[in-house]
Amino acid sequence: MALTEPVLLKRVRKMTDSTSVEEFIKYGGFDALKKAVAMDEEAILDELDTAKLMGRGGAGYPLGKKWRHLYSSQETPKYIVCNADEGEPGTFKDKMLLEQDPLSVIEGMIIAGYVFGSNDGYIYIRGEYRHIQAVFQQALDHARQAGYLGENIMGILGFNYDLHIVSGGGAYVCGENSALLNSIEGKTGRPRVKPPHLAEVGLYLKPTLVNNVESFACVPAILNMGAEAFLNLGTKDGGGTKLICLSGHIKNRGVYEVALGTPLDEILYSEEYGGGTATGRPIKFIHFGGQSGPIGTGEQVNGLLYDYGEFRRNKLAIGSGAIVVMDTSVNIVDYMTSVMEFFVHESCGKCTPCRLGTTRLLELLQKFQRHGGERGDMEKLEKMLELITNLSACGLGQSVSISARSAVNAYRHEFEACIS
Repeated sequence: MALTEPVLLKRVRKMTDSTSVEEFIKYGGFDALKKAVAMDEEAILDELDTAKLMGRGGAGYPLGKKWRHLYSSQETPKYIVCNADEGEPGTFKDKMLLEQDPLSVIEGMIIAGYVFGSNDGYIYIRGEYRHIQAVFQQALDHARQAGYLGENIMGILGFNYDLHIVSGGGAYVCGENSALLNSIEGKTGRPRVKPPHLAEVGLYLKPTLVNNVESFACVPAILNMGAEAFLNLGTKDGGGTKLICLSGHIKNRGVYEVALGTPLDEILYSEEYGGGTATGRPIKFIHFGGQSGPIGTGEQVNGLLYDYGEFRRNKLAIGSGAIVVMDTSVNIVDYMTSVMEFFVHESCGKCTPCRLGTTRLLELLQKFQRHGGERGDMEKLEKMLELITNLSACGLGQSVSISARSAVNAYRHEFEACIS
């Protein structure tokens, strides 16, 4: 069943000026911040724990746990960073929030600044969102003019906090948190070796919180409606709502807000959401969470709930919220070749297993495309996937095999048909 009232999108397409503080306040903006500054920091962390908000950037790490890790650090200063480098193919939900409700993201970041006693926060916006950077800067300017950023925020002596925009350069790997921090520092956007974790050694080697756009937008919603109410919108495996991005051969493409636990069939076939395929052909497979996510067959997803736990138990992943639908006209070998082209292009080149491994994988898939496969090539493909996963330095290389493995497991016969 569709949500009766949106939570994250309640202001979208309602405000005449998305950067206006006055309009934002009219629709409940900054109410959560006012509640937060009247609460103990531990009480805010308790609310986030109870809400069971899973990080909305892709990894699905519990937000409350991440905040507590940083809170326990004694070193200062602490930095707040918003990851708005939305480079995952098939994902465009953060774009909607940044463009049409930027102040909700700003409010979430201010609350984080209050909890951790931070003086500076940064939002790293992908370079392709150039016009959105201008919108967000205007929202920051208006918030500063209204006394919600800068010195002595809301008249509270010593609550000094400001936000800064950093533009990305278009590198997919900078969506990885440590690569993003390197880029902010003016270094090459390549992932760091962990540990140490970013909550201990992050931006400028200081304790740092990095959350996604949607995650920060959820924080005011939790404080406004209460953690229990937010949790009850979802399931025991994850509270709240999730912004999803429907694309591909789906009829009704776009961004939708769904309660976690919504039947996937409803998301795909109801006119409220996907409406089935635009072509009228059956769904063949669905790529979840972007190029680094798993592929599920049309039969596999029947009867599933859109839920972190249920997806995990079925070897699927919600990830970034991307739902790319492909109908029966698509050949899986062709599709996986295009996926591997993406990974080859976006590999940062730091480690050999990813830099050369993805290239060799692409060459092998192109060989399958030409129906030039030879005996032993399937085994070679699977061994290469194993090695790239186990030997790559960061999540990009380690996730290359996720979509490819799921594709081979589900459609092995299509790959074998390319062997002469």
